[in-house]
Amino acid sequence: MAEEKWSLRGEYMESCDCDYLCPCIYTNPQAGATHDTCTAIMAFAVEEGRFGATRLDGGRFALVIRSGKVMADGNWIFAAVVDERAGEKEREALAAIASGEAGGPPALIRTHLVGDFRGVLYRPISFSADGRKRSLAIGGEIAFEIEGVISRNKSESPFFIDNTAHPANRRLALARARELRVHAFGLDLDLSGKGNNGHYAPFSWSA
Repeated sequence: MAEEKWSLRGEYMESCDCDYLCPCIYTNPQAGATHDTCTAIMAFAVEEGRFGATRLDGGRFALVIRSGKVMADGNWIFAAVVDERAGEKEREALAAIASGEAGGPPALIRTHLVGDFRGVLYRPISFSADGRKRSLAIGGEIAFEIEGVISRNKSESPFFIDNTAHPANRRLALARARELRVHAFGLDLDLSGKGNNGHYAPFSWSA
């Protein structure tokens, strides 16, 4: 499968347990995380996609990451979740992409930064976007809710950070989390009402 050409376009959202604003984004990512480790969930809703002849429109997947204090030092824990409601061929294709086996941005992450790959799970993934609000639920194991942070200029648009090296998009909306929960791949985290970090943006990947 890794030799198949693929492309995906859709919406991405993320939350991590760092305080808002996560220092990894604006330090490339050389600064220390808020805590001794950083746990992040990056979720992707595919609007249009293909893997060879297999259409991936409507697919869902997520990347689960735990780094040490400084993300750039590597040796991350890394894993993926694919929506179990996709067809068999679609699940296989999304798993190959999300795990890094099929090239593209996940492959760069896995090749250069990962020390402990913990595989792919198949779970129902709920991905919701409503204005500045975003929410994710993956089975009973992973969930977060974020909301874009607006300025006082009454535009109702969120703040953005531009020209980043983030794998999803160079321009990210800034958001705070209402909750972040992870109980999968040997990771356990429960945050509620902390206003920790979040982002969202369109994404477009290919390989």
